[in-house]
Amino acid sequence: MHEEAPLFPAPCDHPLLRVDEATVQALAQGHIEDPFSVLGPHEAGEERVLRAFLPGARAVSVIARDDGRPLATLVTPQHPALFVGFLRDAAPYRLRVTWPGDGGAAVVDERADPYSFGPILGDLDLHLIAEGRHHTLWQALGSHPRVIDGVEGVSFAVWAPNAMRVSVVGDFNAWDGRRHPMRLRHAAGVWEIFIPGLRARERYKYEIVARNGDVLPLKADPVAQATEPPPATASIVPAKPAHHWTDADWMAGRAARHAPDAPIAIYEVHSASWLRKDDGSVLGWDDLAERLVPYVAEMGFTHVELMPIMEHPFGGSWGYQPLGLFAPTARHGGADGFARFVDACHTAGVGVILDWVPAHFPSDVYGLAQFDGTALYEHSDPREGYHPDWNTLIYNLGRREVAGFLIASALFWLQRFHVDGLRVDAVASMLYRDYSRAPGEWVPNIHGGRENLEAVAFLKHLNAVIAEACPGAMTIAEESTAWPGVSRPVDEDGLGFSYKWNMGWMHDTLQYIERDPVHRSYHHDEVGFGLVYAFSEKFVLPLSHDEVVHGKHALIGKMPGDRWQRFANLRAYLGFMWTHPGKKLLFMGGEIAQEREWDHDRMIDWDLISQPEHGGMQRLVRDLNHVYRSQPALHQLDCEGRGFRWIVGDDRANSVFAFLRLGREASPVLVVVNMTPVPHTRYRIGVPQGGRWAEIFNSDAAIFGGSNMGNAGGVAASEQPSHGEPFSICLTIPPLATVLFTPET
Repeated sequence: MHEEAPLFPAPCDHPLLRVDEATVQALAQGHIEDPFSVLGPHEAGEERVLRAFLPGARAVSVIARDDGRPLATLVTPQHPALFVGFLRDAAPYRLRVTWPGDGGAAVVDERADPYSFGPILGDLDLHLIAEGRHHTLWQALGSHPRVIDGVEGVSFAVWAPNAMRVSVVGDFNAWDGRRHPMRLRHAAGVWEIFIPGLRARERYKYEIVARNGDVLPLKADPVAQATEPPPATASIVPAKPAHHWTDADWMAGRAARHAPDAPIAIYEVHSASWLRKDDGSVLGWDDLAERLVPYVAEMGFTHVELMPIMEHPFGGSWGYQPLGLFAPTARHGGADGFARFVDACHTAGVGVILDWVPAHFPSDVYGLAQFDGTALYEHSDPREGYHPDWNTLIYNLGRREVAGFLIASALFWLQRFHVDGLRVDAVASMLYRDYSRAPGEWVPNIHGGRENLEAVAFLKHLNAVIAEACPGAMTIAEESTAWPGVSRPVDEDGLGFSYKWNMGWMHDTLQYIERDPVHRSYHHDEVGFGLVYAFSEKFVLPLSHDEVVHGKHALIGKMPGDRWQRFANLRAYLGFMWTHPGKKLLFMGGEIAQEREWDHDRMIDWDLISQPEHGGMQRLVRDLNHVYRSQPALHQLDCEGRGFRWIVGDDRANSVFAFLRLGREASPVLVVVNMTPVPHTRYRIGVPQGGRWAEIFNSDAAIFGGSNMGNAGGVAASEQPSHGEPFSICLTIPPLATVLFTPET
């Protein structure tokens, strides 16, 4: 190492080393708007002047980057933090900075000068960001370890077009916003900087000065790919992905698994409360891969759906108020761990669906709210930008950059992590400007209507982009109204979702099943009404987390009658659900008939399965999944009216329902449901063909906890027509049961 060069200090009064006092004050106060025009190397006549603003530094010298030879010693003619001097050599250089250390000992730090590097983002990046069409936004914005001109460091870029100044702050600069002010790329309103010497896992935020000069609360990075575990809120420089994917076959073939004729049975999971460690802490991604994945596969579910795992500050929001739309929550570990979890799912033949929230975001001051001192991500008018139901802010989907930010987030999960689908939350709240608003509390669209035209355009564009960029991926809308064409293709003027949650079916059938059986004959149509519109959309039948919280009781708690009847009721209801047209979704705990409501701070009561009724319910759900997947008639024509035919739909007195499920060339499945505790013998039901019909599932079987009444050995069809069918069979229909039959081959 060369000795420091006392030969090169410049005279403090040299006029070329001075800058105007307003600039000095702007640097000192952290209000400099264009730091790169002042700091770093600059030509001054025939001289090359170097300036560095380093609050707290004792001394600064300049050495050659390649061999460490001294190039200059900088002086402070105007301000103790503004170091200046002449560079007599054009060689790449490093700054050698002497800092005060603990106990008075000096600390010397050497690294390249951030202000010696040129722009990071290219013109195409800036153009696409401004147009809202940068579909790999996470590769341009956020923080990224990289090597520039042979120098290791981290680049930072953030969209804040209305800020006066943006700085990166972190442990590496004592959280001092004067140390690393960024360069503004005016074409897109993006601020950027490359800071040499930094590496992955550094904590950071952005210090933003608004146009009025106010210093805003420190902001987390909207495109951060890693975060501190909550309640801490700093962003983390991500490590480069290290996971090697092994799911090429799965990815190539998953489109067939998501088609309307495929069996889709979804297990909805809150990852922080499905299971916990002995000390009460949450499982990591590798733990979940080891425990959750084989359970889902063994239970016969085709997919696991995770409630939002995007980073969210408040665990009590269950993830539905996220602020880190590009960061897996640190509660379970890092991004590579999540990648391993997804890969493990695919290896086990299980798809992964994520809940995703583009409707609104929390108003935490360190987040997106008033990000650059203006309503940047949200609408400025609270009649459009504030959500009264959730005390959150609503994305301004009419702004190209905001829509592009959200679409890039969706693609991030689908492409970076091989996720198989997104369930889009709160779609109804996006589609209507008057959602949960009284007259006068909302702004009509340009035609005077209540439809949110910007949201409609966004959702169509989102689904079109996903369909093109992520073959085989699916999107599912949580949409609770009668908006037409939610699952119709975009080119047919639909919203373009693959599937829609059937909230009407859920509401009507739960309302029916909660009634005492003695009253059900008066509400017979609540069961059948869903078939009136069952094929107007491609539906998922959900029994989700929302139905087992906030005083609604667990599923088993909704059932009337004594203990035996409650379990029989639930078994019959699940049997009806699994045979009804539409894909299936069941929230965790429902498969073991958990007695208490779901609590996000407690794991499922797994000890219940040692009790016969609860263990029987678990076996019932497993067997329903097996029957559903193995009988093509139960799923092939889920979304087509020709896949369903009523046999008995009007037996109100006995609360009996019977219908056929039909496939393309598959054997039909006869479904018979008795919603009273009264068994029926010699009950004649019409069937489309003769021969023997085998009983292939009975929710009243003893292994499920039932009374074991049924039709063991099957039944023979007679040529006596009934219910419009040319043949008929006489059945024993167990109490509170769903029974399935198919012709023997």
